[in-house]
Amino acid sequence: MLPSIILIGIFVYGFISWTGYVSLSEWRSLVPDYSFAGFENYLNLFKDFRFQADIRNTIFFTILFIGAVAIMGQLLAVLIDQNIKGESVFRNLFLFPMALSFVVTGVVWQWLLNPSTGVNLLLEKIGLSPKWYISTEVLFGIPIGKIEFGIPVAIIAIVIAAVWQMTGFSLAMYLAGLRGIPEELKEAARIDGASEWKLYRKVIFPQLRPITMSVIIIMAHISLKIFDLIYAMTGPGANYVTDVPALYMFEKTFRAQDYASGAAIAMILLISVAVFIIPYLLMNRRED
Repeated sequence: MLPSIILIGIFVYGFISWTGYVSLSEWRSLVPDYSFAGFENYLNLFKDFRFQADIRNTIFFTILFIGAVAIMGQLLAVLIDQNIKGESVFRNLFLFPMALSFVVTGVVWQWLLNPSTGVNLLLEKIGLSPKWYISTEVLFGIPIGKIEFGIPVAIIAIVIAAVWQMTGFSLAMYLAGLRGIPEELKEAARIDGASEWKLYRKVIFPQLRPITMSVIIIMAHISLKIFDLIYAMTGPGANYVTDVPALYMFEKTFRAQDYASGAAIAMILLISVAVFIIPYLLMNRRED
C-alpha cells in the first residue's frame, strides 16, 4: 500500500496544502510572490460583486438541480418499475445522456435555447421567442449588499440542461433501491389493506431514504463544482447571472494570473464540498 499512500499524500493532500498556502500569499502575477497576506484574499472575495453573484447562483442552482433530479429520478423509477413493456428501451433512453460530457450537453442546449437558433428560432417566426436564456432578470430578488438575492432567470436554462443529463443517474439508483425492497413486504402491506398510494407513502418511499441521501450528496458535489457545462453553454453571462465560483476561479487563475485569489476560491469550494461530504461519510460509518 505504501506507493499508493505516497502518491495520494503528494497529489491530493500535498497539493491541497499548497493551494491553501498560496491562498494566503501575495502571488498575483506569473512571478511567484509568497509574501504572507493573511486572509486578505478571502475578505476581498466576499466584497467582490462577482463572487457574491457566484454564491447566489450556486445556492439556487444547487437547490433547483438537486430537487429536480431527485423528484424526476424517483418518479421515472416508479414508472419503469411497473413491469412495462420495453422497459430496457426506456431505461437506456433515460441513461443515455450520462454517456455525454457536460461540454457536449452545454453546446447542444445552447443551440436549443439560444433566441437566434434552434427551437427559439421557430418560435420567433410566430412572435413567441423567449428571451429568458440571456435574461439578467432575477426572480423574487431581495437587495442584499451589491446584488439582488433571488433566482436568476438565466440559471434556469443551466438547471434544465444539468437535470436532463443527470436524471438518469438518479433513476438508476432509485430503480436499484425499488428492486431491492422485498416483495413480501409489499404483499404484507396490501393484505393489511394499504392502497397503492399508501403503500408507496408508508412503506416504499421510507425504504428509499438512504438512496435519496446518496443522490443529494452526489448531486450537491456536482453542482458545487460545476464548470464545464456553464463554460460551454453560457459563460458568466451578462451581469454574472450564470457565473459560478469554479468559472471565476479559472478566469482569476489562468487569465488574470491572480493565483492567490484563484487559490482562495479553490479552498472555499473545497470547504463547501466538505460540508456535504464529511457528515455523509460519518453517518455511513456509524450505520456500518
